[in-house]
Amino acid sequence: MEVVEGIVLGLAVLLVLFGALFVRRALVTRSGGIIRLSVRVSTMLNQRGWSPGFGRFTDDQLCWYRMFSLALRPKRVLNRTGLAVERRRMPEGQELLSMPDDWVILRCTSHQAPVEIAMAKSTVTGFLSWLEAAPPGAASPRLAPHDHRPAA
Repeated sequence: MEVVEGIVLGLAVLLVLFGALFVRRALVTRSGGIIRLSVRVSTMLNQRGWSPGFGRFTDDQLCWYRMFSLALRPKRVLNRTGLAVERRRMPEGQELLSMPDDWVILRCTSHQAPVEIAMAKSTVTGFLSWLEAAPPGAASPRLAPHDHRPAA
């Protein structure tokens, strides 16, 4: 009976953790919508180090939360001021295994450090609109041209 009790207890803990993830997401999104967004957290290996999550736009910030975390605070915050899109590209090689192939990868520069973010093509339009809609008197952000590569 101890084995069965251990299995039931383990399943109960997993259910509580999954429930906590859903409650966390509900708390984070209660003040507005979210977008699916992956951030490259490690550049040690080429085309690897992507972490899935979701982003929430505020007035001048894009707050990124890891998908599988219980933290209520964002893991990364991108400030609109000083943020510029340096390059756009489609996922390649190993990246195709960690994200949908209709996503776009944006390499951005900021005051903090360069960052690579990936999002759906339809989301990129909203992100660029938010980035361009800087408050009056702020410098206009630099946007990269489309990466026009022939389709394979």
